[in-house]
Amino acid sequence: MRTLLLTSAGTQVKDEIFKLFPHPKLTKLACIITASNPEEDKSYAIEDRACLVQEGFQVEDIDIEGKTEIELRNRLQGKNAIYVQGGNTFYLLKCANESGFGNVVRDLTNRGVVYIGVSAGTCIACPTIEMAAWEPADQNICNLKDLTAFNLVPFLVTPHYNQKYSETLKKEIALAKFPVRILTDDQAILVQNDIIRLVGKGEEIKL
Repeated sequence: MRTLLLTSAGTQVKDEIFKLFPHPKLTKLACIITASNPEEDKSYAIEDRACLVQEGFQVEDIDIEGKTEIELRNRLQGKNAIYVQGGNTFYLLKCANESGFGNVVRDLTNRGVVYIGVSAGTCIACPTIEMAAWEPADQNICNLKDLTAFNLVPFLVTPHYNQKYSETLKKEIALAKFPVRILTDDQAILVQNDIIRLVGKGEEIKL
């Protein structure tokens, strides 16, 4: 089964992760740490990873920056889950494109490896990362022109919803080329083959 869990804030919806992996100690999880590389404050990523370790997952950190596709295939061999952390979405996509990470992810998810995205990691699973420039916006620090992403799902996800962004988001959503799903930090989108549903707390935000 092809399974993706697209989250806004990772282990903030850890109950949904446990539903996929009820035995964390038996779960080999690749934690893709790359998106936080340009960030001065990495505490959010460190705390998120620490929660996974505390819950018993076998966590291996992998930085895709500077890696080749062959290296990534070797490092990800035997993993049950690919957990792509948050940070700068533009930087993450640039590194993914240069390393062939997207090709590896497509192959592995088709073979049943679970993809868990967190914020930027969720955005790159979408057809494009155009929503990374919406509020709360990432800076396009690498002047990325082509925003085409992995296209693992047929919609865009805008994470970290706050009501103060609602008017700006309405305008952006109206101009988007794809349908848009909105996530609070307590929500995620679970994709299992062709079944797509909102999980976590609260109703889905519609603008």
